[in-house]
Amino acid sequence: MALAALLLHLLGLFLAFGVRTLTAHRRTGDTGFRRPDTTPFTAPWWGTVLFAGALATGLAAPVARLFAPDAAAPPPSVAGAGLALMLLGLVLVLISQNTMGASWRIGVDEDERTRLVTHGVFTLVRNPVFTGMGVLLTGQLLVLASALSAVALLVFVAAVQVQVRAVEEPHLLRTHGSAYRSYAARTGRFLPLVGRLHPEDR
Repeated sequence: MALAALLLHLLGLFLAFGVRTLTAHRRTGDTGFRRPDTTPFTAPWWGTVLFAGALATGLAAPVARLFAPDAAAPPPSVAGAGLALMLLGLVLVLISQNTMGASWRIGVDEDERTRLVTHGVFTLVRNPVFTGMGVLLTGQLLVLASALSAVALLVFVAAVQVQVRAVEEPHLLRTHGSAYRSYAARTGRFLPLVGRLHPEDR
C-alpha cells in the first residue's frame, strides 16, 4: 500500500505541476508560475514555506513507510478507501486546473488581472484545486496512518488558509470587486457552502 501511495503522490506532482506547467506554456507562452514575495514572515512567505513543507512531508511519508515495512498498518479496507480518496483528490485537482484554462496560476502577481472562473467545479467551491489536494493528503493519511502523513495534512491546511485568506482573496477582491464578492457570498471556500464571504468581510 505504501508503494501505491507513493506512486499516486508522484503521479499527482508530475501531472499537476510538471505537465500542467508545460501545457500552459505551450498554449499561452506563460508557465503560470508567479514568484511569491520573499520578504521573511509576510503572508506570501509563510504560504510558500508552509506549502513547500507540506509537499516535502507528504512525499516523505510513503518513502518512510517503505523503509519501515513492519510499522503498524491500517486494515485493508481503510487503506483501500484511502487509495480511492487519493485518486479522487488527484482527479479533482486536474479537472479544476483544466477548468481554469489560461487563468491557472501558482502564486499571485498584484499587477495582473486574470478572468474570474466561476463555472464547472468552481460553482461548488472557490478553491477546488486546494480541496483536491487536501482530499489526496487525507487519503494518504488513511493509507499510511503515520505521524508524517498527519503532519503533512496539518501543514497543508495551514498553508492554504494563509495563502487563500491573506494573499489570494484580498487580491481577487481588489481585482474583481463586486463580481468576486457576489461569487464568494454564494460559494464556499474549500467545501460547499462553508466559508462564504459576508458583505462586511474585507
